[in-house]
Amino acid sequence: MSVSACTINRDTSPPWLIAELRSDHAGELGAVMIYRGILAVSTSASVRAFAAEHLTTEQNHLGLIETILPSSERSRLQWPWRMAGWLIGAIPALISDQWVYATIEAVETFVDEHYQLQLDRLNSELPHHPVRAILAQCQADEIAHKHDAATRLAAASSGAQSRVLGLWRQTVDLGSRGAVVIARAF
Repeated sequence: MSVSACTINRDTSPPWLIAELRSDHAGELGAVMIYRGILAVSTSASVRAFAAEHLTTEQNHLGLIETILPSSERSRLQWPWRMAGWLIGAIPALISDQWVYATIEAVETFVDEHYQLQLDRLNSELPHHPVRAILAQCQADEIAHKHDAATRLAAASSGAQSRVLGLWRQTVDLGSRGAVVIARAF
């Protein structure tokens, strides 16, 4: 499938799809910054290798979304998405490997659900739209990231997580949900 055949514009695409792709763009931008935040402060070789590998995938996703979504349709709040992403990566990297992996697992769990909701709507309303395959591939990559983080979290934590880490995960999840609502509109 040609990515150019999937370019989105207001004349040929429903408004809901443009809003969803705007939220995807903001999310992929935030994801790139999460990994950059981790790399900026982590001294753990295993965390740095993990972040570098995942950063490459997220940069590819961001480039793909930027290819199909014109800049005029992207979120006007890119600076806040960059800052929030960087902090969501850097803060846990300052604390421990366990916190990094727990953060990524929380983010990717949300992203998996977010992409699934978009795919469900595409399947019911626009089942042959070419963006469907692109989003499905992005979702598959995010699921792989989630499983990678979960495996590393289990190894780093021996099953125990603090209440503070649990609150952080909830904050990351709620922040992700709020960011999607805002990015769809702005």
